[in-house]
Amino acid sequence: MSDSLEQLKAILAEVTDLSRAAAMLEWDQETYMPPGGVAARSDQLSTLHRLSHIRFTGDEVGRLLEELEDETSGKPFDSYEASLVRVTRRDYEQERKLSPELVSEAARASSAARPVWEQARREADFKIFAPALEKNVELNRQIADAIGYQDRRYDALLDRYEPGLTTGELETIFAELKKAIVPLVADIARHTDAVDDRVLYLGYDPAAQVRYALDLVTKLGYDLERGRQDISTHPFSTSFGPGDVRITTRVSRDFFNECLFGSIHESGHAMYNQGIGDDIDRTPLWAGASPGVHESQSRLWENLVGRSPAFWKHFFPSLRSTFPDQLRGVDDEAFFRAVNRSYPSLIRVEADEVTYNLHVLLRFELENEMLEGTLKVKDLPEAWNSRVKSYLGIDVPNDREGVLQDIHWSYVGFGVFPGYTLGNLIGAQLMEKIRADIPDLDAQIEAGQFAALLGWLRKNVHRHGRKFTPNELLERATGKPLEAGPWIAYVQKKFGALYGIKAARV
Repeated sequence: MSDSLEQLKAILAEVTDLSRAAAMLEWDQETYMPPGGVAARSDQLSTLHRLSHIRFTGDEVGRLLEELEDETSGKPFDSYEASLVRVTRRDYEQERKLSPELVSEAARASSAARPVWEQARREADFKIFAPALEKNVELNRQIADAIGYQDRRYDALLDRYEPGLTTGELETIFAELKKAIVPLVADIARHTDAVDDRVLYLGYDPAAQVRYALDLVTKLGYDLERGRQDISTHPFSTSFGPGDVRITTRVSRDFFNECLFGSIHESGHAMYNQGIGDDIDRTPLWAGASPGVHESQSRLWENLVGRSPAFWKHFFPSLRSTFPDQLRGVDDEAFFRAVNRSYPSLIRVEADEVTYNLHVLLRFELENEMLEGTLKVKDLPEAWNSRVKSYLGIDVPNDREGVLQDIHWSYVGFGVFPGYTLGNLIGAQLMEKIRADIPDLDAQIEAGQFAALLGWLRKNVHRHGRKFTPNELLERATGKPLEAGPWIAYVQKKFGALYGIKAARV
């Protein structure tokens, strides 16, 4: 390894350490930090992000990249050296456009806004949160303008998270999904009595739910020697390196799905991080390829596996022994149907597979409108409620179940949210290839055997980290770029069967 590469790696290791220290402070703020720590924590995060940014965007990194671009020009595209230089250059050029002051202020504003959002959500009063959101919207604008764009402000922010994807392309994807989803939702509405989910609301002991969920995700492959689970207002996963990958969940006595499927979802993220190669640790390559690719792992485990008939044939006996009173007289088929009930609902993280992408679409549209100034922050609840009524046909009773339900707008990160829908599409596309490569997958799941599935994901997705853009990764794994077709076919087949819809639209 050349001296230049060693020098670059040493700097990147320092930058990674600073970023992970910030992530640890953010995890603590979401889990155990007392309310009185907010002001100091905002300062700490601001300092760490500023120092990390300054170190990464310094002239020394630029000089080393120039030397290494010549040195690695003959290396294979997917080699460690070529990938490290290529991805670092992409990040470097983007981050150089942002001043340390802007990076610092975005970190400070995100930390300060979080408890304000929690209070507003608790009190169901958007006006409490509005000033913080106005500041965050302005910071998103400043970041987009600093990076630069040709057509849409959102392009600049989207490219930070989903390299190569434009706002226009994303709008085309959403239009294709709406064309398929809206008729399917209408078909399901005409057969709504076909699925009964009352069993999910019978009062499940919260502590028992958390224990059961953690035991289950370890059986899927989440390694507790390198992880742990805690409780937070909004479930999330975070990583401080290959040996420390944590998840959180939340739990409701009155709705079973919240804890279990939230835990499966976050463990999908965590297993991705636990599977990234140690050889690329402490470099920009050690992370998910994008939020969309990361979300594909959580949605794949949560839905394509966790809401499948085979899954519940295996796990239902242990669930019934844990909650015998609630599940007396219920069999695995009835429970499988219950956890897959499709109906328009208010909360994105609890939404079924059919309606979920409509929740993401409305946020994507509202982010664009706030960013462009066509929607004022003070008018956001009204716009939110109107869009929910239009897309889902339901009324929003309060801000807690409406515009304040998600944590994401408390931090400066416009452009991340579309990853939730991209994750659905990528997960279905990957699963199509997985089923071709592992023909007896359902039999393995029914037997409680998940090693082959996790091994496939490790080989084809996890170990590469950020070596490849999302489309490069998909083409390597499936032979095709991103497509909506596999997800559309999946939901039409699954929910057509569940609801007895004969004329499924293809």
